[in-house]
Amino acid sequence: MDAIVTAGGIPQPDEPLYAYSHGDSKALIDVAGKPMVQWVLDALSDAKQVDNVIIVGLSPKSGVSCKKPVYYISNQGRMLANIVAGVNKALELDPKTKYVLVVSADIPALKAHMVDWLVNTAMETKDDLYYGVCPRDVMEARFPNSKRTYTKFKDMQICGSDINVSHVRMATEHLDMWERLIGNRKSPLRQAAAIGLGTAFLLLTGRLTLADAVERVCQRLGIKGRAIIWNHAEPCMDVDKPHQLELMREDLARQERDDSSGPKKTAAKRTVKAKEPTSRSRKGLKPKASVKKEASVSVTKAKAKAR
Repeated sequence: MDAIVTAGGIPQPDEPLYAYSHGDSKALIDVAGKPMVQWVLDALSDAKQVDNVIIVGLSPKSGVSCKKPVYYISNQGRMLANIVAGVNKALELDPKTKYVLVVSADIPALKAHMVDWLVNTAMETKDDLYYGVCPRDVMEARFPNSKRTYTKFKDMQICGSDINVSHVRMATEHLDMWERLIGNRKSPLRQAAAIGLGTAFLLLTGRLTLADAVERVCQRLGIKGRAIIWNHAEPCMDVDKPHQLELMREDLARQERDDSSGPKKTAAKRTVKAKEPTSRSRKGLKPKASVKKEASVSVTKAKAKAR
């Protein structure tokens, strides 16, 4: 499956991350020694279910890299237009393409096994759209200071994922509705109102379940869709504000330190174990097990002579 990475956002002077981007792409903000999008590309590089990577909003001059074949598309100005351009590129690469991954560049904690899990889970059925959600308890257990915005349903509180699976036909149908939904993605109530006033009323009064919401969206758009409930917070931990950026910097820097120190400790233990028999042989001493065996043989021979 091809992955479309949306990396076209450029923070404006009145936006929280402008001081970190200095007028450049948000995707290139440094996170623990790498551009933010590079962490995402590393996850896609090692994901077994990803074939090609289409980056929308950056150019080869950005300096990012990926183990998979990479194709660059210029920023189209709006998120939906960027997604449509990415889907068109995927169809150009393979006209038989049916599904694509749509991945935001601002989820640097994403891991390869999470990407593969999403693709495998989604492809258990043949729906049009698979939208990931993370329960509040999962998010706050992993990132307690993330301060995410949650949609409060009757049965759970959730935040949305920033990596989802879509059928390619979704890029050509109901574009006006998608524009409204994406434009109001930070306001669950406005999204509900875009679907219908009845939906907004049920959400506002706490009587709308997640399943009800999925059913209403599908009916409104004339599609088949599934909510994918994550038990990992990383795919839903996007970086929109300075405190979230600092949180990711600290978290990923700590992971890098742990990864670099782990193999050294293991190697040290192996070295100690390997030296033990060597030190005995240098002193002309035999291993304890060998000494016991020879003593046992000597006693047996002595008994035999006595008889």
